[in-house]
Formats: sequence, structure tokens, C-alpha cells
Amino acid sequence: MNYNVIIVGGGPAGLMAAVAAAEHGASVLIVDKGKKLGRKLAISGGGRCNVTNRMDQKELIAHIPGNGKFMYSPFSIFNNEDIITFFEGMGIALKEEDMGRMFPVNDKAVTVVKTLLNKMQELGVETRLNTKVSSLLFEENKVTGIMVEDDEKINADAVIIATGGKSVPHTGSTGDGYPWAEAAGHKITELYPTEVPITSAEPFIKEKRLQGLSLSDASLSVYNPKGKKIITHRGGMVFTHFGISGPIVLRCSQFVVKAMKKHKTTSITMGLHLYPDTNSETFFQELVQHKKKDGAKACKNALKHLAAERLLQFFLEKAEMDPSTSLQDIPNDNLRKLADLFTDFRFEANGTLSIEDAFVTGGGISVKEIHPKRMESKFKSRLYFCGEILDIHAYTGGFNITCAFSTGYTAGKSAAETAAD
Repeated sequence: MNYNVIIVGGGPAGLMAAVAAAEHGASVLIVDKGKKLGRKLAISGGGRCNVTNRMDQKELIAHIPGNGKFMYSPFSIFNNEDIITFFEGMGIALKEEDMGRMFPVNDKAVTVVKTLLNKMQELGVETRLNTKVSSLLFEENKVTGIMVEDDEKINADAVIIATGGKSVPHTGSTGDGYPWAEAAGHKITELYPTEVPITSAEPFIKEKRLQGLSLSDASLSVYNPKGKKIITHRGGMVFTHFGISGPIVLRCSQFVVKAMKKHKTTSITMGLHLYPDTNSETFFQELVQHKKKDGAKACKNALKHLAAERLLQFFLEKAEMDPSTSLQDIPNDNLRKLADLFTDFRFEANGTLSIEDAFVTGGGISVKEIHPKRMESKFKSRLYFCGEILDIHAYTGGFNITCAFSTGYTAGKSAAETAAD
């Protein structure tokens, strides 16, 4: 059978592409190697599915550090407000949480998946599961379909590749689409993990001194080898047995990876600020006041309000302060050391966990080789790409899924219109 549009990959971008193509009049087949569609979508947002982010477009683009400017064009076709209207129009009530994050009111990602699948069924989209695609079919400079297992050919007027990156491989994202893109003449920029925990070989990490300790409002910075600050993010984080994790760590991770590669170094300096709104001198003066007020108390008691017990103990040791010594007996030079630790604790990161452990894949098909308003290949006509297979990546918080839905919808709409020509 000949289809107007074949979509390979049943993640967020692929499902949205299927709906968009079918809504624009195309006969659609979606092919996936897994047992069911929407596996990555079903676990997104911690199982709650952060469907998009309601920030204005300028802020939205700022939260897409990996080729975010490319997204201006797909956003002109289908943006975050369109995503909200789309899901609410299908009966999914949404709520806005901190930093513009949008979730289903019932906090169930499975509702989003089922609604998309029901919409596809309503529109007559056909599906083939447990089907591995072996290659794309080309005729001169255009795609004509796909080849699946057992050398079966399935013809199409247009093909959309939405196979994802290499992150979260248990959902089916194992990089299948990259060789097909290369066969079509595309360049795959170097793949690397983003939105991933950071590793460290510091003694306090190896000794698990702070393992499990979390911070709710700290700032974390990445420095280059010359001591210049590359990036700072503020929010929550946690110490682990291998390094650090949590929201601000994930956001800093890509900068660690890039800095290590750029400067050809085995470690990068991180700076942790427990009190982001206070500088070292102000903090020192506050410690002096505590010394006057509670000087008779042991350091660990007089300063216990400053941090969790284990972290305070760790910092006191690094400032060469005996926790049981009366605060009034501590020289001001040591208090200055302590103030520096609270406001800029430096330690070395030696990398991140693997790309398979990352939430998002950095790198992919070069966006320079894609028509941004159509998501069509510049090398092969009627071949489209969308979602994480592209060299586009964003922070967590609804930004990556917004890119997936936007590029998916744009690809689906464009492919349907092309097929109708």
C-alpha cells in the first residue's frame, strides 16, 4: 500500500507529527520497533508529563541552549500556546506550576498518551508496532518510502523520521535514525549527554560525606580553566555517591561536557553558593555578629542554623574550625574561610554520567541542513526530521517536549501538504 506520510518513531514528536499530518488530510502510517507507542512520553515529567512551558517566546528560546534560535520558525507554525490549546481542545485540563511548567490537572502522563492515541485512531492513522526499519528508499533526490525487516518495502509520498536521540534507551531511543540521515547526505554533529548528573572524584564524594544531602535554593557555577565563569544556575540539587544531581546540576552538565572538550582537560571547576543573595564579606560580618552574640556556644551549636549538620561539619573542618570549640575562641581569619566556603565552595567535576543516563541528547542532525519552516531535508525532498534526532536541546522544565511537539507538528503539516501536491 502507498501512504501519503510514513512516520518512523512513536515518541512525542512522532505522535504529534501523525496527528498533524492526518488532520491535514494525509493517509498516515506510524512505524515503531517497540511494543507500544508513547513510551518516553509516558514517563516524562516524572510520570506527570510536563506538556510545555508557558514562558514568553524570548524566554522560551533562552531555555533552549542547543540551537534555540532555529525554533523561531517552527514556533511560528505551532508554539507553546498552540500546544496548550491543542491538549485542552481534546479535553485535557492543564495547570500552570512554577516557572511556567504546564501539567495535566490529574498529573498523569498516561492521559496525554491515551488522548493522542485516541486522536490518531479517530483520524484513521495506521500503526505498525514491533517493526524495525532497515533503511529509507530513495529515487534520485527524493525519498519514496521505507524498507522494513524481511526486505518489505512500504511506499510513501513523504517520510518523517522521529526516532529520538540516544538518551533513555529503554524507551526505544537508541540512535536508529542517524545512519538513515547520513545515507541521505546529512551530517550528524557529535553526540553528548545533556541534562545529566555530574560526576566528581573529590575525596568528600568518594567518602560519601554528603551523599543524599539536598539543597533547595543554591547556585551552581561552571568555570573554565582560567577561572572565568561560564554559566550559573540557581535552584535545587543533591549530593550523590558519584557526584551531584538535581535541577541546577542537570542544567550545568552540558557546559561541563563542552568545557572539558574545548579545553582538553580531565576536570572542570564548579562553584557552589549556599546563599546566592549574600556575598562573602556580608556573610563574614554576619558570622562576626554570631560570634558576639553566641560566642560561648560551641561552633556546631552556634552556627547550626546555617546548614544541615553534615554540611556544616564538613565546612567547619575545611575552615580548620573544631566543631566543639567555642565560637568566641575562633580567629576571624577562620571565619573568613568559612564565609568563603558558604558563598563559593570550589570543587572539581570530572565529567558526567553517560549519554544513556542523560535525559536529553546533545548533538544530532545539523539544523543547518533542515528547512526550519517545514522541517524538510535540504538534501532529499519529501524527507522530514523532528524531535530529539535534531541538534536541538533544551533544559528540563517542558522545553524539550515543546521542541518535540513543535517540530513534530510542523513536519506533519508540511509532509501532508507536500503529499497533496
